[in-house]
Amino acid sequence: MADDDLLTKAQGLSDLELAFLVSLMSREHCIITSHPSAIDDLLQELQLIASKTFGLSSVVVDCHPTTSLDDFVSALLLSNQQPSSRAPSPFLPRADSYFSTHPRSTAASGLAPLSPINPPISPTAPAGPGSPPPGVASAAAGSHAPTTSFSIAEVVLARNLDRAPKAVQIQALELLRTRRVFTRTAIQTAPKTFLFVPVLATGRGQNGRRTTMGVTPHLNDLFFISHYHDLEDGFAHFDESLDVGENAETASTESVVVVKKPVGGGDTKADPLFSEVDISRLSELSQSVKMDIDVFRYQMNIVSFLRLHRAFARGASPTATKHFDRLVRCLAPLHKIDYVTPALVALAARKIYLHRIEITDPEHERSVHWGSKPEAIEALLEDIGPEDVIEDVLGMVAPPL
Repeated sequence: MADDDLLTKAQGLSDLELAFLVSLMSREHCIITSHPSAIDDLLQELQLIASKTFGLSSVVVDCHPTTSLDDFVSALLLSNQQPSSRAPSPFLPRADSYFSTHPRSTAASGLAPLSPINPPISPTAPAGPGSPPPGVASAAAGSHAPTTSFSIAEVVLARNLDRAPKAVQIQALELLRTRRVFTRTAIQTAPKTFLFVPVLATGRGQNGRRTTMGVTPHLNDLFFISHYHDLEDGFAHFDESLDVGENAETASTESVVVVKKPVGGGDTKADPLFSEVDISRLSELSQSVKMDIDVFRYQMNIVSFLRLHRAFARGASPTATKHFDRLVRCLAPLHKIDYVTPALVALAARKIYLHRIEITDPEHERSVHWGSKPEAIEALLEDIGPEDVIEDVLGMVAPPL
């Protein structure tokens, strides 16, 4: 019954929330793309999803061609102020003189009492009989001073990561592989629940297809899935927060001061829709999913046809094949089944390979080596994009009956 309630909640999520959920289930990372005019609203929506739906802290890293490594690393960190747990010492510190508080020793020796090394700040206001010595008071005050620590946010939204220098992208690759990053003074380790999401702007090419400025190949292949958010789908959490803000402002028109809460971030301490226990349970359900041999053959045929497609420049990598198998198993429990269907395989192929397909240049198309004219190949590949390659392969590979 508990699993049924959990799966019912999962079926009510939006596409962006599902992209976060399957990435958290598989402990991987995803790419979110949208139209350039919607990037600001998309970032606000993703921050609200991280806080309200999953209860995770988030930061936005703005990348541009002049971003340095220090700028990138410092933008990943969140500051946490914690009170010091050190209790004040009941003994006198070394800064106070021992002889100044023991008159018997000075009287026996006939020497004048020594003055304390640290004299009181205000000699006109001596301490009372029940107050501690000045050194003890200062030590007690310093022991309770809050300490500031830094940690990597649980959700990192890298805006325009494809425009960052290659050194910054390599630093991001190292962060995803080793789950740690080096600063000038310390080594910062990623939290247990960690999600790195590049938020990229897409445009329209000459053929009308969506195009993106790709990140470096090794970093691009490391991302689990990619999702394009259409403007028609809207932003549920962001629109809701705007409606709440407008209603609060309208209700307080007679007040002198109107207090507005920031949209981004959110309160991560509130009860999220999905806790870490829920995500772990969904991950366990995905590991027990069964796959028939015919469905597995259908999945491998899709991989083979993608590698042999004439428009696919690099071919499908082994990492993509592993992600392909992992995604189909994550999608099964979200549909309240414990087995993989051909429809889930086709759905997973559209999410796994969309950001990995790079259309080959006409000069490097394989049939050119056998006498094809580059002009004819250029005309053939003019209207082909990554989505067309995937749909072409799914049309050629027959699903099992």
